[in-house]
Amino acid sequence: MLNSFTDASVAGLMPELRAVMREAAAIAKPFFRHGSQTTARIWSKAGGSPVTEADVAVDTFLKIRLSEMVPQAAWLSEETADDPARIGRDLVWIVDPIDGTRAFLSGHPDWSIAVALLYKGEPLIGFVHAPALGVAYEAVRGQGAFRDEQKIVVDPRTTLRSARITGPKPMLDRLTRGAGPDPDFVRIDRIPSLALRLVRVAEGSVDVGMISSDARDWDLAAADLILREAGGLVGTMNGQATVYNRPEPIHGELVALPTALRDPVIAAWGA
Repeated sequence: MLNSFTDASVAGLMPELRAVMREAAAIAKPFFRHGSQTTARIWSKAGGSPVTEADVAVDTFLKIRLSEMVPQAAWLSEETADDPARIGRDLVWIVDPIDGTRAFLSGHPDWSIAVALLYKGEPLIGFVHAPALGVAYEAVRGQGAFRDEQKIVVDPRTTLRSARITGPKPMLDRLTRGAGPDPDFVRIDRIPSLALRLVRVAEGSVDVGMISSDARDWDLAAADLILREAGGLVGTMNGQATVYNRPEPIHGELVALPTALRDPVIAAWGA
């Protein structure tokens, strides 16, 4: 239970959170079939987005266990009806029980379970677990970013030349046009899970991750902290940082990148 906000008390949550995330992965993974359709029951939410029994099972499990860990925290999740009481609360859990549901449905391994704890609107803890890949990323504010408990940092490049980029094709095309003659970008296949798109920038395997409008807090908050702690950022195309726990937790076009590439990307985008 979190009773104070010292570095030690926040870091003290991590062993239990790691165990909770492993249990959540164990709930989801039996429904996943690599390269094949999921065994989970599927239905459509309002708006047509798919949801599976795995999403609901993981969400229910996490709401119980995370609420036990920090009882004073409010809750915002993709699969739970939004409670306006979260607005103005200092502590908020933000959860995506399966980020990349379409990938999960089709047998693509790039899906994840993403959990963030906000304190006064800023991510305090971020955890992104990719069960089908067997990797986990985590961060506590001010204490670095880690993949499987090994420290990670963004790629140290300072120019866009030969950068590895990923995201929606229209956004990549615009960035390429604005980057000048022959930027020699390496285009990486789009990563279905937004959380994984961000943490791959954090670990240095991707340089620029583009995100189309309509992403939600639960897609971003956990990986945002991991990226920040690794030396990067996720923000708007004019350089503004993301803001969380607003009444409508919806975002416009965003980009995830190392801090050193912020100005070159903004310049290329606006060219």
